[in-house]
Amino acid sequence: MLTLQLCVILACLLLGTRYGGMGLALISGIGLFILCFVFNVQPGKPPVDVILTILAVIGCAATLQTAGGLDVLMRVAERLLRKHPEHITLLAPITTWFLTLLCGTGHVAYTMFPIIYDIAINKGIRPERPMAVASVSAQIGICASPVSVAVVSMVSMLGQAHGVGTAISIVTLLAISIPSTFVGVLCAGLWSMHRGKDLDKDPEFQQRVADPETKAYIYGGGSTLLDKVFPQESYRAVWFFFAAIAAVVVLGAFEGLRPSFGPANKLAPLSMNIVIQMIMLIAGACILMFCKVKQQAISSSAVFKAGMVAIFSVFGVAWMTDSFFHAHLAFIKTELASVVTAYPWTYALVLVFVSKLVNSQAAALAAVVPLGLSLGLEPKLLLAFMPMCYGYFILPTYPSDLACINFDRSGTTCIGKFIINHSFIIPGAIGITVGTLVSYALVMTFL
Repeated sequence: MLTLQLCVILACLLLGTRYGGMGLALISGIGLFILCFVFNVQPGKPPVDVILTILAVIGCAATLQTAGGLDVLMRVAERLLRKHPEHITLLAPITTWFLTLLCGTGHVAYTMFPIIYDIAINKGIRPERPMAVASVSAQIGICASPVSVAVVSMVSMLGQAHGVGTAISIVTLLAISIPSTFVGVLCAGLWSMHRGKDLDKDPEFQQRVADPETKAYIYGGGSTLLDKVFPQESYRAVWFFFAAIAAVVVLGAFEGLRPSFGPANKLAPLSMNIVIQMIMLIAGACILMFCKVKQQAISSSAVFKAGMVAIFSVFGVAWMTDSFFHAHLAFIKTELASVVTAYPWTYALVLVFVSKLVNSQAAALAAVVPLGLSLGLEPKLLLAFMPMCYGYFILPTYPSDLACINFDRSGTTCIGKFIINHSFIIPGAIGITVGTLVSYALVMTFL
């Protein structure tokens, strides 16, 4: 029965990924129905707290984008890149990682791709070098952002000790994830500086530019945000957003600043889930009221649409997998606990595999972290392996990678003949491997 049920879950995940994030969530409902009505598995509880927290964050970020705040941040990033074009291969991934850290979504990289390409091609640098690693780094940055869906989900799941180890706060999580993912991105960028042939020594590229029409296509059509003028309200929105992030970090670091509730002998500070929800709603409200935002446009923004898809993914996948794990918890503990405890790296392999299946870091964490906790793994160990939740670079099917390929008019960023030998796989592997090793070292040293 367990094997059949697991096959149902895997089939739903594989089928769902063919239809994108929404399809993943909706088809997970089919899997849950089969588990319940065919195998008599009692449905688990949907991750309501996680979903509400994500919803508040997405509402704030979407309002920021509508106010023009994201464009302000990206123009600052472009100014830095154009000031040092010779270092584009190293600066581009750092820039996309940092933009994701600030904004909570890797989709900010879309606007940066044509800018990175324009700088690289006009400097004579092989565009594949900065572009591929920039795409990967934007996704790696999700684990370092205090307002990303993945981090918010992780804080919610590790916010209580669950009887094993010590609870992980958002400050502790970021203190580990920010430096570890940054080092991973840095190493991936350093490797990328020497990948592929220089353009003047690449026979395929030289053959393309031999045709005047193709050469004009490759070197033309530059993109820039530098000549765009933003109103004061756009800058004001950015400061409101930064203030909200700072408030979340401060309230997470100092429990005494939060009100306590409960019986007189068991007073506990207000949950950080609720704090994040409040702060994000307040920041979104301030941006809406003081930055001349058209509220009808918020729901049409790219951040809002992507965020709602992420919410549905977490909802469907987490509900289905939680039902399965709870139904077989005793068996899983008996058969797997000793293996995972003795060889924690097996948990990391499961995490990266599930991430590839669901094409979402948040959905992968929502599916696998509860399993790790139920098997008795300490929260700090789950934190150490968090960078492994990004595994969807293995196959070049993620939208940002496909967009990156399309923006590279030189054709150097590409999918190889065997599909697996594409431009993103080595930078991605370096990024998450180094990031995980650094994360593990920091956790073992300081926690």
